[in-house]
Amino acid sequence: MQWNEIRRHYPDQWLLLEALEAHTEGTQRILDQLAIIRSLDDSQSALRSYAELHRSAPERELYVFHTSRATLDVQERSWLGIRAAS
Repeated sequence: MQWNEIRRHYPDQWLLLEALEAHTEGTQRILDQLAIIRSLDDSQSALRSYAELHRSAPERELYVFHTSRATLDVQERSWLGIRAAS
């Protein structure tokens, strides 16, 4: 499903989602197709569900969003592991 469809079907809800199709443009992650994994009552439950699922399947592209958001603005970040000299 696309985000606008999800918002129509799940108004004012926290959702745990998986990106089925996505791509990157610059630093913006574009989520083309999403699957709803779970609807949750609050942000804490949503983040707890995310953490549990991410631990068991870290290769999946998971997100937590509230459907009050009109658009999804997902920025990719690059992390550099820099170790201090000892």
